[in-house]
Parts: sequence; C-alpha cells; structure tokens
Amino acid sequence: MDLPFDGGISCFFADSAPNAVRDVINGGKKNQILNPDYPYAKRMSRNAYEDELDALQIELVRLQAWVRTTGKRIVVVFEGRDAAGKGGTISRFRENLNPRHASVVALSKPTEVETGQWYFQRYIDHMPSAGEIVLFDRSWYNSGVVERVFEFCTPEAREKWFGQVSTFENMLVDEGIKLFKIWLNVGQATQLKRFLDREADLLKQWKLSWIDVEGLNRWDAYTKAIGETITRTYTAAAPWTIVRSDDKRRARLNVIRSVLTSLDYAGRDHTRLGGIDPLVAGGPDLWHG
Repeated sequence: MDLPFDGGISCFFADSAPNAVRDVINGGKKNQILNPDYPYAKRMSRNAYEDELDALQIELVRLQAWVRTTGKRIVVVFEGRDAAGKGGTISRFRENLNPRHASVVALSKPTEVETGQWYFQRYIDHMPSAGEIVLFDRSWYNSGVVERVFEFCTPEAREKWFGQVSTFENMLVDEGIKLFKIWLNVGQATQLKRFLDREADLLKQWKLSWIDVEGLNRWDAYTKAIGETITRTYTAAAPWTIVRSDDKRRARLNVIRSVLTSLDYAGRDHTRLGGIDPLVAGGPDLWHG
C-alpha cells in the first residue's frame, strides 16, 4: 500500500525516528554528514566529484568495449537499506553504457507463479549472456533481510535460503560470470533526512511506501538481519564490498572503482581510475549497524 502524499506525511517519518536522530537532522548544516561515525565531516565538493566521475565514465565505456569484445559476463548486485543510494549509484554506473548490453534488473514482488518456483529461479532468467553487464537493484538477498524483518518468509525458509545461496553464487562464478556484491551502508539520521527530502520532492514521492515508514521502526531488526546476512554469505568466491554511503558522491565513485579495479580490461588507465578510499569502501569491517 502506497502512502497518500497530501503534504502532511512528514509526521510519519519524523515520529518514527528516535529523538536523538531528529535532533541531529535539525542541527545539521549544509553539506554536513549527519552520521557521526562517517570518516568525513562534509560531503565531497561537486567540482571534485564531477571531475572524478567523468574520468571513471570513460573507464566504464572501455570496460564495456572489453566485455563485448571478449564475451565476458558481469553481474553487479546492489543491496542496502532503503535510501542508501542504490538507484543513484546504478544510474551513474550505467548512464554512458550501451543499454542494449548493460541492463538494470529491479524485480517487483514475486507473482503467484514465481512464488511456487525455486527461490533463485526468477533471477536466473536475468543472468547475462556473452558480452553483457547486468546490474541488480536488489536481488536474491531480499530473503536474507527484508523478508526476515517483515516476516514475509518463515525462519525455516530463510535457513534453507542460507544453505543454498553460497552454492548458487559459486555456480555463477564457476560458470565464468564476474560477480560483484555491493552493500551500501547508511546511517539512521542520513536515511531519515533522505526520506524527508523525497517527500518534499514531487518527482520522487513515488519512491516512498509504507515499508519505508515501518522500516524506521525496525532499524534494530534490520541491523541484526543485515549483519547476519553479510557474515554468513561472505565467501572467497563471492565477497561483499561494503560502501559507506552517507556521502552519495564518495559512495558512487568508490562503487565504480571497486568494480573497475577488479577487472584487467583492455586500455585501463590507472591515472583516470584512481584508488579506492579504504575509509569508504572495503570488507565487512566497514559494516556499521
């Protein structure tokens, strides 16, 4: 059920957050990072961000040319809490790629037919063919987190999923697919601020739903489910890259770099590519609930 946006919705979001979180937002200044645990006090400047992004866009085009020439297959899974920045990061990743060979998969809730299938079956239908890149805006990890938090699946079904997911991913990697798993991690105050910004933007209100509101009330449940999922599904064949996304600009750059630096594509320009910021992107040690 969607929320009835009539100009008075902000109370739902504000009232669902702890007083300390609301105080942080109310006391925030322009360009300030609201999460006190984030390694930078202010977001990256627009000019520096756009210069680095432009350079990385060229590298992404080179990557796609290499993928097309060699017949490689790439899958990038984007996960994270609501308002963590998945959609914006995917848009920057794909904006200059040929859409015929670089697709975004954002599946809605399963149909009646899909509900009766093997859990991973509907995702298999979207795996890339030779020369293609597929970006998943949420994925089979719904079972590990969202479905657990909202009790859309039984504990037994979730345990069965845990027992199969690494095998499933190992099969993808063994098949030759380059699999990247990105978890965008965002602080509670930052998330609430983004919800309020969306509510105030007539062009973005469609992004909000009752799950967003209720999710604020279940922050701790999300934290527990996410931590368990990352721990139990981090493998040598399919590791997680955790990206701290309280600053969307730094997050986008480091997500793109995390993929590009892992592939030895033709024409790679190390000068344009730059380096990953270890304070923003890395392994599970960067996960903060």
